[in-house]
Amino acid sequence: MLDVVGTLVRLGLAAVWLTSGSIKVSDPGQTYLAVRAYDVLPGGLVHPVATALPLLELALGLFLLVGLGTRIVAVVSAVVLLLLIVAIAQSWARGLTIDCGCFGGGGQVAAGQTRYPQEIARDAGFLALACWLTVRPATRFAFDGWLRSGRAEQAVEERELERT
Repeated sequence: MLDVVGTLVRLGLAAVWLTSGSIKVSDPGQTYLAVRAYDVLPGGLVHPVATALPLLELALGLFLLVGLGTRIVAVVSAVVLLLLIVAIAQSWARGLTIDCGCFGGGGQVAAGQTRYPQEIARDAGFLALACWLTVRPATRFAFDGWLRSGRAEQAVEERELERT
């Protein structure tokens, strides 16, 4: 049963990263505006971060989709999500009026249009999924399991050869 839950968690988090990364890749100008709006990076880093973030999200999504390196990808996902939560919280604390840009859009918004509590709660939920996979990365239909079973078979064969 836990493998089924883990599989749903893995595929759900993969969908989050693939959706977010795809939206950002399709509108790099808007992604740039979203990253710049946080006002935490030096000007020279805004463009590299705005370029790399969607690619990282797509990579995380693809690795989770196929179930390859699930624990490592979950840890990286958790770190990225923590950074996003901190970035949103600091924007809120500093009184910035921005849209997080997590799923497209982003940048400056009118004072009454911020949704910081909802954005933090949503990302905290995604963080919980990443934590689940960090603790329990075993899932169904994953390359990790296929690779583990292949190594197990190889170890059995090596032991049998040693006995003869």
